[in-house]
Amino acid sequence: MPIATILLPDFLLILIGFVLMRLTNWGDAFWAGLEKMVYYVLFPTLLFYSTSRSTLDFSVTGKLLPVTIAVIVSGIVLGWLARPLFTAPPRAFESGVQTAFRFNSYIGLAVASRLGGDQGTSMMALIMGFAIPMCNMAAVHALVHRSGGLLKELAKNPLLIATACGLAFNLAGLKVPDVLGITMSRMGNASIALGLIMVGAGLRLSGLQEAKGLAAYFIAVKLIALPAIAFALGLWIGLSPLQMQIAVMFGALPTAPSAYVLAARLGGNAPFVAFIVSAGTILSVVTLPLWLSLVL
Repeated sequence: MPIATILLPDFLLILIGFVLMRLTNWGDAFWAGLEKMVYYVLFPTLLFYSTSRSTLDFSVTGKLLPVTIAVIVSGIVLGWLARPLFTAPPRAFESGVQTAFRFNSYIGLAVASRLGGDQGTSMMALIMGFAIPMCNMAAVHALVHRSGGLLKELAKNPLLIATACGLAFNLAGLKVPDVLGITMSRMGNASIALGLIMVGAGLRLSGLQEAKGLAAYFIAVKLIALPAIAFALGLWIGLSPLQMQIAVMFGALPTAPSAYVLAARLGGNAPFVAFIVSAGTILSVVTLPLWLSLVL
C-alpha cells in the first residue's frame, strides 16, 4: 500500500481540525467538551475493546514488545540527558522532557490499522498496554517528583485503566457480546477520527519564549533518534515485516497532545509543551513517511 494512502487520510483529519478550530466560533467550551469525551469515553472504549479481543500470542509479539520497550527507555534516557546539556528553567525541562518519549496514540492506532488491519491494531493496542504505564510514570514523575502524587495520577489515567481492564478481560477468557462489541467498535472508530481532529485543533506554535535549543533537542529525539533506534533494533532482533513497520512507526510517532494537558494540570510550563507537541506533529508529516519508506 502506498505511503500516501496510509498516512494522508489521517493527516487530512488533523488539517480539518486545525481549520475548524480557526474558522468556526464554536467556542472553547465545545472543544474542551469534545476533548473530554474522546479522552474519557471514546478512546478508553477503543483500548478496552482492542485489548479484550487481541490474540495475546507472545510468539508473535515476543520480539516486538522488547523493541518498543527499549525505544521508550531510550527516549526517557535521552530526554533526561538534556538536563546537563542545556541551560533552561527547571519547569521548562520538567514539563518538556515527557515530549521526548510520549507518543500520539490516535495517530499510532490509525496508522497501525492501515498497515496491518485488525492484526496491526491488536499489535499497537498490546504495545500501548505496556507503553502507556511506562510513559505516564516517567512523565508524571518529572513533574511531581518533588511533591509526590505519582501513584495518584496513574490511578486516575483513563487510558491506563481501560488497557488494564481489557487485558484482564482477555486473560480471563471472557468475550464481549456481539451487540456490545459492535457498539464499542463504532465508538472506537469515532475516537480515532475525532482524536485526530482534536490533534489539529490543538496545534499551537506561539508558546516558545525560552529554551529553544531544548525544544529542538526533544523534537529531534522523538522524530529522529527513536525511530532510528527502533529500526536498528528491529534489524538486529529479526522482526517480521509487519512487526518492523509497527515498531518503526511507533518510534516515529509525534508526541502525545495529552503532554500539554498534563503540564497544565500539574503546574508546568504548558505553552512550552504545546509548542513542542505542535511543531513535532507538523514535522512528522515529513519524517513519518520517510521512516515508513524504509520498511514498506
